[in-house]
Amino acid sequence: MTDLTGRSALVTGGASGIGAACARELAGRGARVTVADVNDVAAKELASEIGGDVWSVDLLDTTALDDLRLDVDILVNNAGIQTVAPIVDFDPGAFRRIQTLMVEAPFLLIRAALPHMYSRGFGRVVNLSSVHGLRASEFKVAYVTAKHALEGLSKVTALEGAAHGVTSNCVNPGYVRTPLVEKQIADQAKAHDIPEDEVLEKVLLTEAAIKRLVEPAEVASLVGWLTSENAGMVTGASYTMDGGWSAR
Repeated sequence: MTDLTGRSALVTGGASGIGAACARELAGRGARVTVADVNDVAAKELASEIGGDVWSVDLLDTTALDDLRLDVDILVNNAGIQTVAPIVDFDPGAFRRIQTLMVEAPFLLIRAALPHMYSRGFGRVVNLSSVHGLRASEFKVAYVTAKHALEGLSKVTALEGAAHGVTSNCVNPGYVRTPLVEKQIADQAKAHDIPEDEVLEKVLLTEAAIKRLVEPAEVASLVGWLTSENAGMVTGASYTMDGGWSAR
């Protein structure tokens, strides 16, 4: 498909996992993609593969984003981190870092991108939320809080951008086969007091009707459609891809 030919896109956390899948999907549709990631080496490798550009950036340094202007037609807010612990043991610094990266940074990037989108009369903002933007799970207070906030940010962007040809939507997958999920296995086992080899069945997939992880390419396919001309009437929405978790 080449429905994004002539469009420019920015994908945060774009060097691995869902972000890398999104970068490949958008490039495959014809967009010129900038891979934004703190991992400069991986970002350069992917950008070389897809014929894109690199933005080596630590989005935790939000003061550097205050006066930023982004000339992009498509913004995919994907960068994220995770900490798993009970509230009583949750490190306040970790809580603040997650809000900074997953709420404040997306706000600043949207703010930076909207003037260009408004001037073009076209824009697509896709926010990688989670089923945890619609539901809650114990031991994930910072992540759940951030994803719920991202849902609100996306909806306000949709309302303000509508008159300018800008849409804003959330994609809400369940657990995806990514490094972010793999890295939390040990912490999940500790928090739930179970062996690590039982985390997938007893924690990650317990609520889903379809008992498997979501694949990054599946998420990217939905993101690709949301950035297309055919999705022009889709805005302010949250698209679950959770194997039936949210049907309960």
